[in-house]
Amino acid sequence: MIEVINFTKRYGEFTAVDDLSFSIGEGEIFGFIGPNGAGKSTTIRFLATLLRPTSGEGRIAGHSVTEDPMAVRRVIGFMPDDFGVYDGMKVWEFLDFFAVAYEIPKAMRRRIIGEVLELLDLTHKRDDYVNGLSKGMKQRLCLAKTLVHDPPVLILDEPASGLDPRARLEMKALLNELRRMGKTILVSSHILSELADFCTSIGVIERGRLLAAGSIRDIQRKIRAHRVLKVELTSGETDRAATILRDDPAIDSVEAYGRSVTAEFHGDDEDMGRLLGRLMAAGVPVQSFAEEPLSLEEVFMMITKGIVN
Repeated sequence: MIEVINFTKRYGEFTAVDDLSFSIGEGEIFGFIGPNGAGKSTTIRFLATLLRPTSGEGRIAGHSVTEDPMAVRRVIGFMPDDFGVYDGMKVWEFLDFFAVAYEIPKAMRRRIIGEVLELLDLTHKRDDYVNGLSKGMKQRLCLAKTLVHDPPVLILDEPASGLDPRARLEMKALLNELRRMGKTILVSSHILSELADFCTSIGVIERGRLLAAGSIRDIQRKIRAHRVLKVELTSGETDRAATILRDDPAIDSVEAYGRSVTAEFHGDDEDMGRLLGRLMAAGVPVQSFAEEPLSLEEVFMMITKGIVN
């Protein structure tokens, strides 16, 4: 659905983005992560047809970003990291302005605006003035205006920037709902905890270079030499569980504490099933048995330290 091919952007001698390539499949939420100044907004502005590349190409829903920008604008909803509002304009007027810009017929605009307001839980703010809204409500309104033409692709630059904790949670819920509606979403952030709960894939960028891209699970497995299992027990039989795990050829090391056992192993999913079966057959009171993932913060730090090139 989104493809970036060898995108480079230079400003004189300074290279903001260097030979960037990645792709995002239909229906994914792609988290574009990196520190401030890494090149996220430059890449997003290129995909939104607001910035010409020094070299490279992009394609969205089959349309060329450089050769057919008008077609791209019809299939994307772009939410910048900061947006202006119009003094003296009401919420419904703000949305109507963008609906007109997208050439939505007048007979349809009232219904569409009502549906978007309902989706974003802004119906009660319909007649409020935009410049009087809170930061969180303004962010919701900015997202609402990206949806008035029902685009299949959303490009969101730091959508939760400046929001309080409750508003951040509400933004996450909105993005999950939009994915359930079939939208493909690229969302950037330098706050990794914002993305951990709902992204299906990520790209890590630093100093204009893409260090890693793909599903979170695949990237985790690339940067950690061994998989890690965590076993929680209903009673304190950790010594027996640890002994059973240590005797298995797929296990490399075991640590036991309290009612938990953590084990590094080099096996596959079939080995995981076999290990659980051994514990259950021995009567070990297993409460939970799962692979312990890395956090996005750990993934980012390990990648940027050069573990993955």
